[in-house]
Amino acid sequence: MANYESRPTYVFILCCPWSRCCGMGDFRPRTVWLGHPEKREQRYPRNVINNQKYNFFTFLPGVLFNQFKYFFNLYFLLLACSQFVNELRLGALYTYWVPLGIVLIITMIREAVEEIRCYLRDKEVNSQIYSKLSTRGTVKVKSSGIQVGDLIIVEKNQRVPADMIFLRTSERNGSCFLRTDQLDGETDWKLRLPVACTQRLPTAADLLQIRSYVYAEEPNIDIHNFIGTFTREDGDPPVNESLSIENTLWASTVIASGTVVGVVIYTGKELRSVMNTSNPKHKVGLFDLEVNCLTKILFGALVVVSLVMVALQHFAGRWYLQIFRFLLLFSNIVPISLRVNLDMGKMVFSWMIRKDSKIPGTVVRASTIPEQLGRISYLLTDKTGTLTQNEMVFRRLHLGTVAYGMDSMDEVQSHVFSAYTQPTHDLPASRAPAATKVRKTISSRVHEAVKAIALVHNVTPVYEANGVTDQAEAEQHYEDTCRVYQAASPDEVSLVQWTESVGLTLVGRDQSSMQLRTPSGQILNFTILQMFPFTYESKRMGIIVRDESTGEITFYMKGADVVMAGIVQYNDWLEEECGNMAREGLRVLVVSKKSLTEEQYQDFEARYVQAKLSVHDRSLKVATVIESLEMEMELLCLTGVEDQLQADVRPTLEILRNAGIKVWMLTGDKLETATCTAKNAHLVTRNQDIHIFRPVTTRGEAHLELNAFRRKHDCALVISGDSLEVCLKFYEYEFMELACQCPAVVCCRCAPTQKAQIVRLLQERTGKLTCAVGDGGNDVSMIQEADCGVGVEGKEGKQASLAADFSVTQFKHLGRLLMVHGRNSYKRSAALSQFVIHRSLCISTMQAVFSSVFYFASVPLYQGFLIIGYSTIYTMFPVFSLVLDKDVKSEVAMLYPELYKDLLKGRPLSFKTFLIWVLISIYQGSIIMYGALLLFESEFVHIVAISFTSLILTELLMVALTIQTWHWLMIVAELLSLACYIASLVFLHEFIDVYFITTVSFLWKVTVITLVSCLPLYILKYLRRRFSPPNYSKLTS
Repeated sequence: MANYESRPTYVFILCCPWSRCCGMGDFRPRTVWLGHPEKREQRYPRNVINNQKYNFFTFLPGVLFNQFKYFFNLYFLLLACSQFVNELRLGALYTYWVPLGIVLIITMIREAVEEIRCYLRDKEVNSQIYSKLSTRGTVKVKSSGIQVGDLIIVEKNQRVPADMIFLRTSERNGSCFLRTDQLDGETDWKLRLPVACTQRLPTAADLLQIRSYVYAEEPNIDIHNFIGTFTREDGDPPVNESLSIENTLWASTVIASGTVVGVVIYTGKELRSVMNTSNPKHKVGLFDLEVNCLTKILFGALVVVSLVMVALQHFAGRWYLQIFRFLLLFSNIVPISLRVNLDMGKMVFSWMIRKDSKIPGTVVRASTIPEQLGRISYLLTDKTGTLTQNEMVFRRLHLGTVAYGMDSMDEVQSHVFSAYTQPTHDLPASRAPAATKVRKTISSRVHEAVKAIALVHNVTPVYEANGVTDQAEAEQHYEDTCRVYQAASPDEVSLVQWTESVGLTLVGRDQSSMQLRTPSGQILNFTILQMFPFTYESKRMGIIVRDESTGEITFYMKGADVVMAGIVQYNDWLEEECGNMAREGLRVLVVSKKSLTEEQYQDFEARYVQAKLSVHDRSLKVATVIESLEMEMELLCLTGVEDQLQADVRPTLEILRNAGIKVWMLTGDKLETATCTAKNAHLVTRNQDIHIFRPVTTRGEAHLELNAFRRKHDCALVISGDSLEVCLKFYEYEFMELACQCPAVVCCRCAPTQKAQIVRLLQERTGKLTCAVGDGGNDVSMIQEADCGVGVEGKEGKQASLAADFSVTQFKHLGRLLMVHGRNSYKRSAALSQFVIHRSLCISTMQAVFSSVFYFASVPLYQGFLIIGYSTIYTMFPVFSLVLDKDVKSEVAMLYPELYKDLLKGRPLSFKTFLIWVLISIYQGSIIMYGALLLFESEFVHIVAISFTSLILTELLMVALTIQTWHWLMIVAELLSLACYIASLVFLHEFIDVYFITTVSFLWKVTVITLVSCLPLYILKYLRRRFSPPNYSKLTS
């Protein structure tokens, strides 16, 4: 099976109304005849997956266009091209073309490697072999050769090659499980059901003998819904079945059980997985924008210097040509190597993050923005699975008059045991004492509640071989040691595991029946008549079962208290107890039941089937029919499960708070649970007040509540999604101003789109950098909107981590990612960029001094290899070694997160530091050039030798001056560069007098010039550290 985890898949749950405008074509519904692709009524796309940006012919023009659409690359190209004009030529062609060529070759190699990897991944998937049913029997076909209408056989653990309708399975229970983590990011298996009519056929080959077709809706983006019908024309009478999401096998999912046969309905670009794959917005770091701004200033300086030079010549002769010559002569002012150095630096920072043993499993998916991590002002985090483990533990069963906690579960166990072991006719009711009567009613109520919890779920027990027992035997004898529970939610598994612990065990389930085992070992059989799965809109799930021993039909339902309150019979304790349990940090579910007569059920079933067959407004009609049952239900109990905090969440949040980062928690959970988790995780400190924003629906209410909130000081804000929407509609500016002053904000009942909206508003209103952290599909929009998106690989799958810029395995790793790697990346990038600019300005200043002395002649000071060697082999390694520099050890950075605060002001790279480096460059360039002009003896070649050697030594000494913590590679880089220069002097006799450089005169002159250019800066650095030391120096001393 192809490993597609390296390619992010982003799923948008909401349908996109612009899909037709976005180049997705004009999609139409279709009728697909089983096994007859030739009967198609329209052309369908080929089933080829193609994730490449370019093909063989478009690669070169495409890469070149993407490089030269940026101003500075285009500027350097024009400079290089100008050397073909004789009047503008300043030296050898290679002095301009080689640096540009190196930059382009590095870019092309990187793009080519990415394209080849992409091509090989696509080829692997497109070349996978599948079995196809045809009139000639079973034939082999490549994934890319599959067409709409083909009958495809997919084996266990094989990827589904195209979107199909599920027709048959080899499983005895008549269903199959799918792994969908590559499609929707959820790790839990999904149950799928075949079309009943085709599953009943004796063999798979009979599918080609019947005359049948599938009517499917037009292709769309929604992976959670499907509307279609299956029709068999040659039946007597003709068979018509409705199709829903339960009958589909979407491409990119994996069959987890049995062998299945399906008919292909969508291929190629019409696949749900392809329509949901989007390239997220390309994030450009704030640091890159700042560097861009500085290079524009440098370009302005280049134009000004060129104009001044021509003006000092009194615009004599062909002055416009002289302007171009000076632009070329001083082109070093804008360093071509800046972009390459920074990009390579980012790759080193990303590699360091990946290789850090303290944060194992961390993945960098956006290697262009690691320095963003060093300037985060707002951190927006999800709750479930990010701050908490998404590992549910059953804590409370509440029956209204009595509640059972963890310490009294043995009582529940004894009630369940007595319900199944004591004969009910032992004690006539008339002779029973009052106490026994009460105990019996409590006992029967506990038994009813436990039985309901054991039945109302979508959990399937799966039996696996354990080395002693094989799978078939384990399944037959319901072996406890071989059983694992599969469900779409960890809440459901925790409830079923709890019923097992108190004596009522779920041992078997298929699409039509369920088996429970009592404490005495008796098996209870239930027929599943209808199943109503949980949805985010309904917030509840239901099941209708028939007890095989008594024939009783019961409708069980469980759901969130907000919806169940209107469904169950009136009571005076539900709301209060739900609030109490939520305040303890428990997730609350309300469980209810309703007994149905055979007539009531038959009437419901007829209306339900009719609603499911309609093609228009199907979901609305089905919901209306189900709601007719959901009235006056008997309230059985409340269940409370606890979602435990992730490891080290509290110390991590404290580190972030001390670093000056404000943390906002955005969750879909209820207000009480969210508030409790915020307190539990110390997101809100003990001495802070909490202002719970009252529910508001109108402009007036929002105005009053905002005024009440304005009077509070230093308190955390808790607000629900509905109230937030009202506030943002009428008082967006006022609300964001107040919220940004809070030490912490909790938004509960938040929709995924709202999470992204909050991130966007924070960016617009504050101009500060945001980081979003989440683990589920509902966090993807927030992660992609933030300046830095961090995905946590959790129980909900990999969707968030695949969509994120950085992926971590635990929330606690975030502290080190920001405090150590973010801080280092930003400080190192700032030092590197300023040093590359300094290197270029130094040589440009020398050229300006040289031209001024020689009557403003547009003659280059250094020619040929000297100019190329200066920014490559002579200085490249020491300057780039700054990416290894650090001011404090990582342990100190974690211990004193206050150091991170300094970076939020952007001091490492600012106009002030830029100006200081410009002045240093002008000083050093002038000293070296004037020194060489004063001290040279007879020939021009001596000026070149003295000035160039002094320049190289000055650069090496300046790197040494900048370094704060030496690394052995830095020493190697310095010595290697010096050795390269000395060794190359032998070959540079064209530019440098080899005999002169061996004299004592040369050595003392170079030494004096180098000392005058560097010594004052060393003295200034010493005085600054002595009298105005930076914060970190106190920690390192």
